[in-house]
Amino acid sequence: MDADEIAAGRERWQQRYDKAHKRHADFTTLSGVEVEPLYGPAEGVAYPGFERIGWPGEFPFTRGLYPTGYRGRTWTIRQFAGFGNAVQTNERYKLILGAGGGGLSVAFDMPTLMGRDSDDGRSLGEVGHCGVAIDSAADMDVLFGGIDLQKVTTSMTISGPAVPVFCMYLVAAERQGADLSKLDGTLQTDIFKEYIAQKEWLFDPEPHLRLIGDLMEYCAHNIPKYKPLSVSGYHIREAGATAAQELAYTLADGFGYVELGLSRGLDVNVFAPGLSFFFDAHVDFFEEIAKFRAARRIWARWMRDVYGATSDKAQWLRFHTQTAGVSLTAQQPVNNVVRTAVEALSAILGGTNSLHTNALDETLALPTDESAEIALRTQQVLMEETGVVNVADPLGGSWYVEALTDKIEAEAEAIFQRIKDRGTDGTITSGILRGIEDGWFTSEIADSAYIYQRALEDGHKRIVGVNCHTGTIAKDLEIMRVSHEVEREQVKLLQARRTDRDQAAVDAALKKMVDVSRTDANMVPAMLDACRAEATLGEICDALRAEWGVYREPARF
Repeated sequence: MDADEIAAGRERWQQRYDKAHKRHADFTTLSGVEVEPLYGPAEGVAYPGFERIGWPGEFPFTRGLYPTGYRGRTWTIRQFAGFGNAVQTNERYKLILGAGGGGLSVAFDMPTLMGRDSDDGRSLGEVGHCGVAIDSAADMDVLFGGIDLQKVTTSMTISGPAVPVFCMYLVAAERQGADLSKLDGTLQTDIFKEYIAQKEWLFDPEPHLRLIGDLMEYCAHNIPKYKPLSVSGYHIREAGATAAQELAYTLADGFGYVELGLSRGLDVNVFAPGLSFFFDAHVDFFEEIAKFRAARRIWARWMRDVYGATSDKAQWLRFHTQTAGVSLTAQQPVNNVVRTAVEALSAILGGTNSLHTNALDETLALPTDESAEIALRTQQVLMEETGVVNVADPLGGSWYVEALTDKIEAEAEAIFQRIKDRGTDGTITSGILRGIEDGWFTSEIADSAYIYQRALEDGHKRIVGVNCHTGTIAKDLEIMRVSHEVEREQVKLLQARRTDRDQAAVDAALKKMVDVSRTDANMVPAMLDACRAEATLGEICDALRAEWGVYREPARF
């Protein structure tokens, strides 16, 4: 790019920056030195290839979505939490919000993630242990008691039974008197990554895609600020994928959902802003920053050039980040505070829109109140003390970071082509479904995980406290344990609610929902009616299992 083009770009950026809202804050260094909101090539100097780097707030968005960077608005501190019953988790949410958290992120227990009630025989011993138990809309009422859902953005990490759980959330908001059209938050919903990595599915892919399409339509028409799909790379990375695989598989899944929306006749400029992403921030600092920057650039280009998006918002890749759970160690767990801080900083320098920081004890158990506070304070120290919010994309133009960004982008593009080649009609969706069917994704991730594990065992990759610097004077941590009494009380409560509800209304609502599933009509309104009648999650999912069957992963050797 020649000097005149660069100067014109800087002028465009300056005009947008001048018009944008800025926070009232001190944008100086610790020593009081004024810093510019953005840095770029020197005046009058050409920069070959600068169009791939560009300016914040301008296509291809490598340097961020907004001209102000974090001077306009800092990332949302969104701590992931959920354990025991709705009462206990509600207390933790109030602690997080009271300590400065900017939004909520709900972790559900395994029975809920699998669409099972707490008194289902397959739920025994799992209720409340890896997240909160939610059986019906009444539990949602308690979960968000005293929390204004119209004012707090809420993320929910659940995919298989995401749509009925979302309906329960809407019913809880209705009961609070909220205007549902003003709700804001994110629902994970991403079923592709379940088949690829996490394995928490209910049905075959096609029925899940039917529900996801219905949800996309419903939110686009009725809850425009709510993001009905958070395409998740986090679980793909935690399963052992490389940074490039995480990026490519996640964006490919996102392209698949774009193709789903287009197949429904939706306007890409209307529904695409409702897609968001969820990435892992691993411990290789610069690789992670490059991954985030490449993600924005790839998404913007594909949305514009492949799927015809013309608005900036439809080309934006907005993403939440969670620090890498798989990087935490049971050995010398206090070291995890350092790992989490480094990972969080990479997400921030990569331009994340919201962030969760893991607690130091999460490799051993659910976090205690104290460790959860340390995780929250880690973000606040980075936000308030380090100066990283003062300049948009401060590493932009770094030879190393730009080279890594280009390299990860090229690796991702090569993977996209391999996915497309697996399909039968030239779409990404066809390639994804074939890759799920024949186990290609899981095989590729397993190979990457094996290579990394061998490198650890050979000592080529090192983890402090695990295969180097293993001596320590640290004592064992006190860890949090969920009492089995939680399960007994939840089961008792669920059975009492079943006794008190209008069973005929529940039966009629479930029948209507199944009847609608046999048509082309949107299923969300009928599912909402079932939740209003206090149908349980297990009852809703079982009715659909009876209609659609269940998915069983083929045996592979």
